Amino acid sequence: MNSFQSIYELIGEEQIRQLTRHFYREVAQNQALRKLYPEDLEPAERRLFLFLLQVFGGPQTYLEERGHPRLRMRHLDWKIDPGMRDHWLNAMLTALDKLKPEQHAKELMMGYFIKVANHMINHE
Repeated sequence: MNSFQSIYELIGEEQIRQLTRHFYREVAQNQALRKLYPEDLEPAERRLFLFLLQVFGGPQTYLEERGHPRLRMRHLDWKIDPGMRDHWLNAMLTALDKLKPEQHAKELMMGYFIKVANHMINHE
């Protein structure tokens, strides 16, 4: 088990759901991010929720429904440069601030999101 997988035990499923909701509210307000998504954000919100549940140590529903995440491969159709990474990361960290988890969980989650955001850059 990696350290990220303890997050589910620390904050629970409903807090992960709330984080995802807050994140997609930020996406809806950010023009750079919003243009990457179809009009209906609900399917993307559900996928992110299931993905985060799995990554953070909860149910493996994402894997059962969609297979291995393969994040970089699934996102190759979009130009993700350092600026786009910053838009995404700012939206996620704003969502995390609204969630207000205890400090240990927040630090684990921030570390994960920063690592993943940097990994997703596919253009300079």
